[in-house]
Amino acid sequence: MNSQIFSANSKDLVSVITPAFNSGRFIAETINSVLSQTYRNWELIIVDDGSTDETVRIVKSFQEKDNRIQLFENESNKGSAFSRNLALRNAKGKWIAFLDSDDVWHPEKLEKQIKFMTENNCHFSYTNYSEIDEDSDETGVLLTGPKIITRNKMLAYCWPGCLTIMYDAVSVGVIQTIDIRINEEYALWINVSKKTDCYLLDENLAKYRRHSDSLSHQSYFKLIKWHYLMFRELDNNVVASLFLTAGNLIFGVCKKIVYRRKVSKGEMSERVKG
Repeated sequence: MNSQIFSANSKDLVSVITPAFNSGRFIAETINSVLSQTYRNWELIIVDDGSTDETVRIVKSFQEKDNRIQLFENESNKGSAFSRNLALRNAKGKWIAFLDSDDVWHPEKLEKQIKFMTENNCHFSYTNYSEIDEDSDETGVLLTGPKIITRNKMLAYCWPGCLTIMYDAVSVGVIQTIDIRINEEYALWINVSKKTDCYLLDENLAKYRRHSDSLSHQSYFKLIKWHYLMFRELDNNVVASLFLTAGNLIFGVCKKIVYRRKVSKGEMSERVKG
């Protein structure tokens, strides 16, 4: 067995948080995108949430070759909030990054983002990302967002893509999300934004996989309901929760108009190069 053994320096370590559930079709590509990072000092914490497919077997096959990959297995399906919180409690890194088990990073994602945050003395950041389909083909959609997201802007709408987020755990601390089934990552960004603003690294450094199980494919009625329930769980009263939910609908339209662009393959390639 040709296992790769790495020693982690927690001062500069990136902890990559990856909840997984029945991700057998995509998780190998996700893991390979972390293995391909030009920044090498990372740990990948995968929490399997009771998968019934080949997810665990695939993760273990990678784990045998690289000790930076950790696997936790929930005894039953507990939801992505429980899984993310478990991973966050076991994270040892200064930097916390998030990558869902069907999404992909560009090779220089971690290196560029850490450099951006260090040089600009910011503790919470996100990047642009593109969309891919179930076959990993680019759809021609590129998404970005505001240059700076304050707490009020974060309450107004979930501008960052989960797969692009990174924060400094030394400055922000150990943050846990509320235990809800949907929108728990948005609740997490809101909690982090209470401590520090979120800054945009204006480069396309990740790929979001759009498929039938994606949250974006859910009905508008369900999305509205989940947003309202999330705001209620964050200790907002009924009136405030309704107001914030309505604001999310308005700014969601704004994001589609202002921050979602159709681009050619050539332009997409140039944006990846930065």
